[in-house]
Amino acid sequence: MTQAAPWPRLSRELVAILRGLEPDNALDTAGALVDAGFQAIEVPLNSPEPFRSIESIAKAFGDRILVGAGTVLTPADVDRLNDTGGRLVVSPNIDAAVLARAHEHGMVTMPGVFSPTEALAAVAAGAPALKFFPASVLGASGIKAISAVLPAGTIIGAVGGVSERDFGTYVRNGIRLFGLGSSIFRPGMDKREIAERARRTVSAWDAAVNGTLEA
Repeated sequence: MTQAAPWPRLSRELVAILRGLEPDNALDTAGALVDAGFQAIEVPLNSPEPFRSIESIAKAFGDRILVGAGTVLTPADVDRLNDTGGRLVVSPNIDAAVLARAHEHGMVTMPGVFSPTEALAAVAAGAPALKFFPASVLGASGIKAISAVLPAGTIIGAVGGVSERDFGTYVRNGIRLFGLGSSIFRPGMDKREIAERARRTVSAWDAAVNGTLEA
């Protein structure tokens, strides 16, 4: 099996999920997020012309942040993402062919899981990070319980129904990586509102993580 790229060291473990992003708004939206302190951006492939958006974001910010795609379902999607300069592959499921192709390209993978069986299967397939989805159904305690049976060092992310209001609960349960969608971005939202929501989210993450470290 080809070795997967490791999850990068991010000063803030926050992934912006820009579902529905229009290519014409990609740079303004990404710029607002980067300025606020986000270091990872995902454009789901069921967005309008997603590869155009990803390519423009990767060209502008790819040397500073992790850029990639969500809802990646086929090896062909992985190849197209690689051609755009995207490095992050997020999927709603565990597809061995998708993970293998991504690892051949040296990409970072984050498949979606819900159960211990799925989580262990994803780790066995080489994924360095797991997207527990929907996190709002599992809850912080549910994700923590599943995490106890995973190999040490597995990166655990909470995605789905999570916002900055929930950070404290999850962080107290050992979860610091979050994928955030509608709480920071919706199609048609102007740049100022995105920037304000992003700054608020970053401040909440900093407070939750620093508070836990100091406790």
